[in-house]
Amino acid sequence: MTGTGGTRRRNRLRPFVWGGAACLLLLPALAMRLRPQSGVDWSALDFAVMGVLLAAVCGLYEFGARRDGSPAYRAGFGTAVLAGFLTIWVNLAVGMLGSEGNAANLMFAGVLGIAGLGSLVGRFRAAGMANAMFAAALAQLAAVAVAMAVGGFHARELALTACFALPWLLAGALFRYAAR
Repeated sequence: MTGTGGTRRRNRLRPFVWGGAACLLLLPALAMRLRPQSGVDWSALDFAVMGVLLAAVCGLYEFGARRDGSPAYRAGFGTAVLAGFLTIWVNLAVGMLGSEGNAANLMFAGVLGIAGLGSLVGRFRAAGMANAMFAAALAQLAAVAVAMAVGGFHARELALTACFALPWLLAGALFRYAAR
């Protein structure tokens, strides 16, 4: 990253982000090794998928940290990446609606698509990113509304799924602040 006058600035959070990702990937291995009765049973494919997912998240963090030096932009970008990561992780692990195999969970790929495509259309500028994150929050809530209309889901899982709109809203607010 380049600061004022062309000098390079260090990203102080980089070791924590990549180190945290490595620790997160080690947790299931430790659980399987130290507490076999815990029920954690990951295959090599599970570790590979999570490793790729964590590398993508960390790479996106790096991209966002280099994109704009504003703390609000960085916080918004980090929040958006975290929201996307948690959406994918929850859907792969247990599913937001029903089980991980429930077709209703495919709606959340649309939420991620809206956030990603909106960011591209907005050229990763703060104002465009704000609009994309607000649209992702609306899409998250629309997915919950569709699930409510279809029925067959518990109120608790619908409420928790609706709460996933909060990080998208927070990211949008941070980007809106950075755009000023």
